[in-house]
Amino acid sequence: MKNKWLERIGLICLIVTLLTLAITMTINARWLYQFDIGHLELLDYTTLSTKELLHNFDQLMRYLNLPWVETLKMDDFPVSVSGALHFYEVKKLFLLNYGLLLATMVPSIFYVRHLVKQQRLWTMVQPFRIGVAVPIVVAFLMAVNFDRFFVLFHGVFFNNDAWIFNPATDPIINVLPETFFLHCFILFFVLLEIFYLLPIYIGKRALKKER
Repeated sequence: MKNKWLERIGLICLIVTLLTLAITMTINARWLYQFDIGHLELLDYTTLSTKELLHNFDQLMRYLNLPWVETLKMDDFPVSVSGALHFYEVKKLFLLNYGLLLATMVPSIFYVRHLVKQQRLWTMVQPFRIGVAVPIVVAFLMAVNFDRFFVLFHGVFFNNDAWIFNPATDPIINVLPETFFLHCFILFFVLLEIFYLLPIYIGKRALKKER
């Protein structure tokens, strides 16, 4: 009974590890923002050059990613009190994600090693089949009406309307359009599907070898 509970905890840790890894790779996909600067013609909404815009983006990401950076300051974009509040709340979510990733990574490794020793990698197949289905459903709902999905997403993770930026006081929103976040969500779901398909592939391959 004890081993079953430990395996369940290990499975949950692995699911969370892969989820938070997908989030980490997505929120740090600087290349995606660099691509969208040209693709979405973001320079039309600012007087900055691509290099200057990326510099400000890097300043924002440094604030969001590093716990010891306590004040958000961008060279070319002022930040209102409301905007600072929202970015602070985003920062807390970033750090929570990193904390969960670090906390579950080691138990996940031990869990997989345990399954390897027991020759039971095949037990990952069924749980991750369910895991693969969930992001597909959520992604479908997002595709049907992203505007609605975007509002619901903020309603779940934030208990205020500070995320509704005023371009006059927080002009950074002009170069962080909703379409960019759509691209971020697409990248996240693609990464998550790949990460959740991997245990299925490994489990099926191990089962074939055992047979």
